[in-house]
Amino acid sequence: MNDKIKNESIDHLFDAILCLNDKDECYRFFEDLCTVNELLSLSQRLEVAHMLTNNKTYLEIAEKTGTSTATISRVNRSLNYGNDGYQLVFDRIKH
Repeated sequence: MNDKIKNESIDHLFDAILCLNDKDECYRFFEDLCTVNELLSLSQRLEVAHMLTNNKTYLEIAEKTGTSTATISRVNRSLNYGNDGYQLVFDRIKH
C-alpha cells in the first residue's frame, strides 16, 4: 500500500464509502462528491482494467472505450505492479 496517500482525510473518505448500503446511495454520494467527468474517468479505468484482464489489446480497448493509450498503459501498470486492488474487486463482483 502506498503510504504517501494514507492519511486521516483519505481514511474519512473510505469510511464514508464503506458506510454506503446500495447503488442508489453510491449514486447520491458520488454525484455530490465528484464531477461527471471524474466519475466517468473512474468508471472508464475500471472498464479498461476489466478488458485488460480479459486479454483485450490496447487498440480494442481504445476503440471501445475512447481511452487514451497513456491511460490504458497506466492501468496496465497498476494491474502488473500495483496492489492488486482491481483484482480484489473483480474477484468479488460479477462483471
